[in-house]
Amino acid sequence: MEAGVAGAAGCRRRAKPRFIFRDDPWCLVQVRGMTMSKACSGCRDGQDFETPFSMAFQPIVKLSSGEVFAHEALARGAEGQGAGTVLSTISDQNRYVFDQQCRVKAIELATTLDLPQGGANLSINFMPNAVYEPRACIRLTLATAMRTGFPLNRLIFEFTENEQLDIQHVLNILRTYRAMGFKTAIDDFGAGYAGLNLFAKYQPDIVKLDMDLIRDIDSDRGKRVIVSNLLRMLTELEIFAVCEGVETMDELSALRDLGVDYVQGYVIAKPVFEGLAAPDVGAIIAAGTTSPHHSVDSAPRISA
Repeated sequence: MEAGVAGAAGCRRRAKPRFIFRDDPWCLVQVRGMTMSKACSGCRDGQDFETPFSMAFQPIVKLSSGEVFAHEALARGAEGQGAGTVLSTISDQNRYVFDQQCRVKAIELATTLDLPQGGANLSINFMPNAVYEPRACIRLTLATAMRTGFPLNRLIFEFTENEQLDIQHVLNILRTYRAMGFKTAIDDFGAGYAGLNLFAKYQPDIVKLDMDLIRDIDSDRGKRVIVSNLLRMLTELEIFAVCEGVETMDELSALRDLGVDYVQGYVIAKPVFEGLAAPDVGAIIAAGTTSPHHSVDSAPRISA
């Protein structure tokens, strides 16, 4: 997940009183007798975010087979500009509709690109502070997947803990998503506020190690020791790791030697605007195809 996506509270924080949800398709809610259709308007159309934007996709690759496990959807400007041109326009007032529209755009574009037919998963970043109630805020996502025919079990929802979050609120979202059949992932693990406190209460399907742990790992013994022990912990918890931000062959080889099997980064493939990148087969072969001890096979909750 690229920096700057998550932020301070959106519509959830503006409506602290208890929500009473009605069983209607438009997610209308009542709070102490007041209908809050404005707060929930994004559930209807997801079209209220005023800044035009689109998506780029970057693959997560399994080194031992060369297969693409997933493509992560990354926000870009409408003409392919960097994520900052979009993220800089996010505020507390439009955070919710941006989060909703990201989900819609990612699923629609991935379907157009025939991502499901390739057997890969789609990883979508979401903002916990833009989700006021997970069962209501997921409805547009479900409707989009149904309309496009995108398999629900191919969706991964990842979030980064780069801000202070209500841990119980995050746990409620993650548990709800898992109960619906989605995979869940913690991004930038090792750099967030909650850290092991959140991790002790909820074990996601996937953990993406923060790129600062990966940078120059080939020449930094301290980082190798930390990553090695994180991998051991994740294996025991039946979670598999993705190392992101891998930019050099030396980093890739060092991770391979540590037993890492799932990687994401420029050395494998750069994000492609409105397209699916083909992994660098040469880099994968050079990294070796030994059977690593830390792979998806040791985490039965995940299926490629």
